[in-house]
Amino acid sequence: MEYALQKIKEQIIDLVIGAADREVDRNQLEVVIPPEAEMGDFAVSCFYLAKLLRRSPNQIADDFKKKIQPAGAIKSVQNIGPYLNFFINPAIFGKKVLPEIQKKKAAYGALKLGKEKIMIEYSQPNTHKEFHIGHLRNAVLGNSLVNINKFAGYKVVAVNYIGDIGAHVAKCLWALEKFHQGEKPPENKGKYLGQVYTEAAQKTGANPDFKEQADAVLRKLETGDKKWLALWQKTRKWSLAEFDKIYKILGVKFDDVFFESEVEKPGKKIVNELLKKGLAEKSDGAVIINLEKYNLKNFLLLKSDGLSLYSTKDLALAELKFKKYKIDKSIVVTDSRQSFYFQQLFKTLAVMGFNKEMAHVPYEFVTLKDGAMSSRAGNVILFEDFYEQVLLRAKTETKKRRQDWSDKKIKATAEKIALAAIKFNMLKTGNNNIIVFDIEEALSFDGFSGPYLQYTCSRISSVMKKAGLAGLAEINYAKLNSDIEKELMLKLAEFPQVVKEAVKTYQPSEVAKYLFDLARLFSNFYQKLPILNSEAATRKARLALVGAVEQVLVNGLGLLGIEAMKEM
Repeated sequence: MEYALQKIKEQIIDLVIGAADREVDRNQLEVVIPPEAEMGDFAVSCFYLAKLLRRSPNQIADDFKKKIQPAGAIKSVQNIGPYLNFFINPAIFGKKVLPEIQKKKAAYGALKLGKEKIMIEYSQPNTHKEFHIGHLRNAVLGNSLVNINKFAGYKVVAVNYIGDIGAHVAKCLWALEKFHQGEKPPENKGKYLGQVYTEAAQKTGANPDFKEQADAVLRKLETGDKKWLALWQKTRKWSLAEFDKIYKILGVKFDDVFFESEVEKPGKKIVNELLKKGLAEKSDGAVIINLEKYNLKNFLLLKSDGLSLYSTKDLALAELKFKKYKIDKSIVVTDSRQSFYFQQLFKTLAVMGFNKEMAHVPYEFVTLKDGAMSSRAGNVILFEDFYEQVLLRAKTETKKRRQDWSDKKIKATAEKIALAAIKFNMLKTGNNNIIVFDIEEALSFDGFSGPYLQYTCSRISSVMKKAGLAGLAEINYAKLNSDIEKELMLKLAEFPQVVKEAVKTYQPSEVAKYLFDLARLFSNFYQKLPILNSEAATRKARLALVGAVEQVLVNGLGLLGIEAMKEM
């Protein structure tokens, strides 16, 4: 799907190639946006041409400037050093971009990058543990990647992989039986289990006898002991119900949910087959695969006591994913501390002959101001407590601004603002950067925040409501002739490219930064130029520009899983 900006870039490359008057590899010519407005709207460096034509890039730029005849949206060409600088005609450019946005509406920015079917696995909380703000980053990031890849034209299967078995479950069940037998759990059973797990982790860490007792519970679970399986199934439901409640708040949905418990036995079977084939080997009773020749060390596949590991189950999960959904690619979103593990896992699958396309999208964790969180240490910020705190602040702020609103309307608005604050703060930072969450900053109405973007949308909605126009036909785009308007139109035209970059890099932060820049440009436009009070033709043209800004903000926020606001 080719958009106006891409067409203009193609036109610029055609003009440069025409001036060269010889065969040129167009892939070597890149059209960039200069850092300063006075340097033009677009620029092409002449370094590649210098090698081709055996002349200095400055000479080529000077010569080509004289040869190139501006046409269409290209108003003039200049040369600054080794660069050819192109200036656009805002009237013609506006006539290309704004109707495109008005016509495509919610589909503006959508791409057709491919027909592949990809699976994005994300969230992956463990039952019997707390759902904290570290899990929150994963859920928000994964959900946005699902939205962005769908928008880019891929068929996407969104899945969750829940850790419902393993040592952490055994510890929790052991502590429940030993210290809380007969105790009536509180209403929030999921949170209660997390507290019990923290207690168990601390006690087994300090007492070897307790650790052995918890390990014995794990062995009984893996061998199908009826008593422990019954307690596991009962408490597992508590955690899953809590997760469902959180996903509902976040607006996160999955096409399927996989569980560690369903791939444990198949995983052990795969490991045994690797042993038989000589691809894996025994080492001190444990099963390993030697990946030394790939600089990936030895990869542990099964513990010496026969108990499974993450690796055991992940081997089976990979096979299950591709078999069940016939996908072309599997993407897994987990924190960066697991990056080396996934290199080992993917290489092991390749050694097995399982040559499928798989990718790991790592992200850094969310910290408290005094350091990293740990479920074992009990110093986590639970999602429930965190959300309530942000929501309370959002309600207070909304009530101050809208004292005439009913409590119901204040609550509904505050919920949307709180989620925007949380999600945007989790997504505006690049995946490779640690997040230290700041509630004041996240809820700001005039900073790099979700509520600021929502407020921009509500401001635009107010303008359009006052204008009361049913349609914006017969617009004189020549009226959009100021530098501010041109800059705003250029930014609107960039949106499809931003989406493409976000897909390529797995970085929703590209979209978040773009939306903030767009909102700031609009704010500058709004403050400096009259809209409703301008003369009729100018008013109509500016309203078309304002409507286009609103549409792109709405589309971009949707990719981040954030709802735009009509009023707030």
